[in-house]
Amino acid sequence: MDHAEVLLVAGRAGVGKTTVGWEVSALLRGADVAHAVIDGDFMGQVHPAPPQDPDRARITEASLTAVWANFARHGYRRLVYTNTLSVLTETAGMFRRALGADVRIVRVLLTASDATARERLVRREIGSELERELTGSARKARLLDRHAPADTVRVATDARTVADIAREVVAATGWAGQDRPARPPA
Repeated sequence: MDHAEVLLVAGRAGVGKTTVGWEVSALLRGADVAHAVIDGDFMGQVHPAPPQDPDRARITEASLTAVWANFARHGYRRLVYTNTLSVLTETAGMFRRALGADVRIVRVLLTASDATARERLVRREIGSELERELTGSARKARLLDRHAPADTVRVATDARTVADIAREVVAATGWAGQDRPARPPA
C-alpha cells in the first residue's frame, strides 16, 4: 500500500472514543496490522489560543502533519485518529494535507444516549470540568447527528462492551481482512 488510510473515531464527550481507539489498536495488533494511533485532543492543546488561530485548527494541523510525517517515514500507512468532531466534512482537507491527497478516510461516529454519556462523564470528570463537559457533550452530539457525512458509520455504545464496539469499528475499515504487510518496511 503506497497511500495512507485513516480511521476517524468521533463522538460526543463520554461516548468512549479514546477507550475504543485503544481497543481498536489492540485488535489490529492481534491481527498483526501495522498502524499508528493519535488522540487528536492533544494535537492542539495550547492556552491561550493564538490570536491568528482562535479555534487552534492551524496548530492541530501542523502537529498532525509533523507526527504523521514521522510515522510515514518509518513505513506506517494506517492511522487510528480519535477526536470529537473529526468525522465532519470540513476536517477532510486537514487529513488530505497532512496524510496525502489520496488518503482513504473511514469515518466512524460513536453514539450514546444523554444518560449514558452523563454516567460516563460523572465517573471521568473528577475535577472542575464536569458541567462544561456535560453541556458541550450534548451540544456536540446534536451537531454530529446533523452534520456527519452520509458515509459515516454510526456505532451505538450504550450497554455494550468496549471489545464489541471496537470489533464493529475495525470491521468498518476492512483492515483486518485485507492483504497487508504485517510490519512496516524497515
